[in-house]
Amino acid sequence: MQKVQLTAALVTLAVIVVAGQEKSQYVGNAANPSYEQQQAPMPHSFAWAVKDEPSKNDYSHQQESDGKVTTGSYRVVLPDGRTQIVAYRADENGYVADVKYEGEARYPEYKPSSYSKSTQSYAETAKPEYLSA
Repeated sequence: MQKVQLTAALVTLAVIVVAGQEKSQYVGNAANPSYEQQQAPMPHSFAWAVKDEPSKNDYSHQQESDGKVTTGSYRVVLPDGRTQIVAYRADENGYVADVKYEGEARYPEYKPSSYSKSTQSYAETAKPEYLSA
């Protein structure tokens, strides 16, 4: 009998302990991401160009920055023969681009289609025959 009373007391104690525990609330991801710049912006300057006649690739890019204001330009020869020139400035106010075009668009001369009606003909197929039951 004493064993039963001891077991009942332990079960009751366990129920009281579990019921008394405060339920934890889910708070989501506790880590708040930080997007601070790790290093100060560094001044830089670069320029490059590609001119490859066989592939018709012709473009260039140059850029300079003092660490606060970035300026530059790039050029590309478009398929229609014009050159697109973009001069830009990026600073604390955002990115501002000035886009210009040099030259006139040239398109290939119109040539009428050489399509003609097919001369291939097909023999008439036999009509199906149905057997009656």
